Amino acid sequence: MGIFSKTQNNTDISLNPSTEFLNVSLVINLQKIRDAFGESTDIVIKEFILGKEGRGGLQAGFIYTEGLADADDILSSLMMGLRTADLDLDVASSHQPNRILKDFALAVGDVKEISDFNSLYTAVLSGDTVILLDGQACGIVASKRGWKDRGVTEPSAQTVIRGPREGFSETLRINTALIRRRIKDPNLWLETNPIGHITRTDVSIMYIRGIVNEQVLNEVRNRLDRIDIDGILESGYIEELIQDETFTPFPTIFNTERPDAVAAGLLEGRVAILVDGTPFVLMVPALFSQFFQASEDYYQRWDFATLLRILRFFSFFIALLAPSLFIAITTFHQELLPTPLLIGLAAQREGVPFPAFIEAVMMEITFEILREAGVRMPRAIGQSVSIVGTLVIGQAAVEAGLVSPAMVIIVSITAISNFVFPAFNMGISIRMLRFGLMGLAASFGLFGITVGLVAMVLHLCSLRSFGIPYLTPFAPFIVNDQKDSILRLPRWMLLSRPRLISKTNKIRGKQSKPEKSRVP
Repeated sequence: MGIFSKTQNNTDISLNPSTEFLNVSLVINLQKIRDAFGESTDIVIKEFILGKEGRGGLQAGFIYTEGLADADDILSSLMMGLRTADLDLDVASSHQPNRILKDFALAVGDVKEISDFNSLYTAVLSGDTVILLDGQACGIVASKRGWKDRGVTEPSAQTVIRGPREGFSETLRINTALIRRRIKDPNLWLETNPIGHITRTDVSIMYIRGIVNEQVLNEVRNRLDRIDIDGILESGYIEELIQDETFTPFPTIFNTERPDAVAAGLLEGRVAILVDGTPFVLMVPALFSQFFQASEDYYQRWDFATLLRILRFFSFFIALLAPSLFIAITTFHQELLPTPLLIGLAAQREGVPFPAFIEAVMMEITFEILREAGVRMPRAIGQSVSIVGTLVIGQAAVEAGLVSPAMVIIVSITAISNFVFPAFNMGISIRMLRFGLMGLAASFGLFGITVGLVAMVLHLCSLRSFGIPYLTPFAPFIVNDQKDSILRLPRWMLLSRPRLISKTNKIRGKQSKPEKSRVP
């Protein structure tokens, strides 16, 4: 269960209902740790003596997880700190050896004290190193995590021609650092807490104080607090548990693997949700128009970015309506077609034994199978097999008389238009809705398509993303926000943040209009 709420206590949540505190005896503590981990070979427990030889010493224990912690660095830092400050005798004779170690001997960034076993287990399994001293009922957690990670690479799902090539990785601290590199402001706040009774996955929320909508921020905290689950393995778990509407094909939470996209969202007043172990960061609230906007829109000229956005919305209607319109017109409304085109289509369909709807469904399902196979197959052959398979199967189906050439063209244009959207999950939504509209077109013609579109628009108007209307700024219609929806006006005109997202700090900053150069 999360503990993001400011009204709740920030104590660690136990893996077990009862909390067992550390004992003053080091031997008892180490034995309980060995029993709790079942003598696991990757849990390393070392014992050593703090103090000079011949002058007495203090027995200490060193616990870490091999492969997750850079324990050698901490151990060398501890010993070097003791030798440099000549504190080894003081540690052995002091009444507060933990304080001396924490304040003087450990030259690492994050050092804190713990007093119970559950906090110790969480720290060890998170990659931290725990130091226990004999005679002390508390331990020291030294944060020096040292696991191997993928590093910062180019995003694979959201590529750009012009713009940064950095993408998030699976390590939470690398991801937060990538965002802080772009927003160097102390008002960029980060709250981190574990979620999941067993996995104890670190989940962080990041926002800019003074810009964020406080109502949205509190709603994010409350929804994360209500999560009661044993494990979180990816941000998709969080997305499904906190989304506004479950039974909708449209995504109400935006996900991205680009740090610049998250930084831009934070500057607009959104809240970012980062989950350790995944390169995909969630952003809320998410609007319908946001899924048609790419990071590259803000790096290109405004006129070219506007053209690309119009192209994406046009591709949206093609991917959604092209097969259903073809079915409705060829089945019920042949009078809408020019006579030469109608004769050509009739000649193509002369030997086809199936109605247009069955043709479209067969081709759509075939293409979905090829697309999924191309994703799951090894990268070296997946793309080539999917392309060759599409060409071969389409040509063979036409020659066998199973489908008409016009239907192959319609399905191909539909599939290509589906890849135009920057957000992959919006493309999935359109693929699902397309089959429903095809059924309505086959049953009622253009009237059925109209009813389906009206129902879809009504459903979109009913959606909310953390209290913000999903179709903002189209419904409700906000004139001032139209400058960055379908259109992308010049940079010097983007003076205000979205009205419903950021209600406290609405002005981005005074930007001067570029002057025309005067050449004498």
